[in-house]
Amino acid sequence: MEHITLLLAIVVVTALVFDFTNGFHDTANAMATTISTGAMRPKAAVAMSAVLNLVGAFLSVEVAKTISGGIINEEGIRTEVIFAALVGAILWNLLTWLLGLPSSSSHALFGGLIGAAVMSAGFSAVDGGTIVTKVLIPAVAAPVVAGLAALVATRLTYRIGGTAENKATSKGYRAGQIASAGLVSLAHGTNDAQKTMGVITLALVTGGVLAPGSNPPMWVIVSAGVAIALGTYLGGWRIIRTMGKGLTDLQPQQGFAAQTSAATVILASSNLGFSLSTTQSCSGAVMGAGLGRKGGVVRWSTATRMFVAWGLTLPAAGLVAAAAEFLTKQGPWGIAAVAVLLVAGSGAIWVISRRKPVDHTNVTDDEIEPAGVVTTAIAAVSPPPIGVAENVVAESEALKATVPAPAPESTPAPAATV
Repeated sequence: MEHITLLLAIVVVTALVFDFTNGFHDTANAMATTISTGAMRPKAAVAMSAVLNLVGAFLSVEVAKTISGGIINEEGIRTEVIFAALVGAILWNLLTWLLGLPSSSSHALFGGLIGAAVMSAGFSAVDGGTIVTKVLIPAVAAPVVAGLAALVATRLTYRIGGTAENKATSKGYRAGQIASAGLVSLAHGTNDAQKTMGVITLALVTGGVLAPGSNPPMWVIVSAGVAIALGTYLGGWRIIRTMGKGLTDLQPQQGFAAQTSAATVILASSNLGFSLSTTQSCSGAVMGAGLGRKGGVVRWSTATRMFVAWGLTLPAAGLVAAAAEFLTKQGPWGIAAVAVLLVAGSGAIWVISRRKPVDHTNVTDDEIEPAGVVTTAIAAVSPPPIGVAENVVAESEALKATVPAPAPESTPAPAATV
């Protein structure tokens, strides 16, 4: 019993570490467009997001129930399985953060749980119906729905404000962007903090502390909310750069449309108990907003790498978790070995990230890859973005006004005749 109690404490701490990585990995969901368009300063943006993530953690427990009693069958699952699942999710989160890829922390957790449970008790330990209806279908639908909503919202926004002066509307849209970013942060706390609550609750059930089907205790809700808020405040600057400038170039109107669309999808799914990926919803909304502006394009090479990361997240985290579970089944030395590998792997990724650090001082630098062939071709045949042509004409007229007119050429006096 003493060994189980110690292991349970290790699992709870590891779950909070995952929640912490989820926070800084997914800060980009709410704040990337707000920072890239200049609506808020980077530090102020992540501070606001952290507070609202904490508040959002207390709004609902529907997603937590899906994880604690839906994806895997609680009966026969050992506490070591939860530990192995968290190891797979944390390492995948850190790897994709290092690469600046906005992959799904949620799917990393799901993949870890599935892989560890299958290694421990076979495929009967996994509820395939719940995975399909509440994980896979939302994974495909969320970015598509958010992207289409953002595309339509962007076009409506430009159409409604098309006759207004660009500078006047930009200020208003930046204010709207701050409000919509706060809504996304609130939605992220409502959805993602609950996933850690569900994992800790599942660990408490497998350790015999809680009865199956129990709701998360208050201390679990508070600790999960604080962990994700702290991680959010650190800011996943690498992923913020990709989301804000790597996928497309956003104007305030687009940022407002993207964040409002993403927040609507996330909040609706949280109330329905669908454990969708906030990362995929926000990424889809950013791409939809990029395509919704005339002349706007998406950098499909970056988007393709992101799509590949999305597809690999479930199986990659599952394989790492399965390997970790294989070691934990060997006894106490196996559990210790997994813990050492987790610390060593995390430390190695952090050391590599220091070679080319990204923080709030350089997150908005334009260090993005050049446009590919498709993007260049689309930009060449597309009309300029709304407001850009007028600005170019105004700037050229102003430039002409500042350049002095050339002095008239003096005609030489006729030669004197003798």
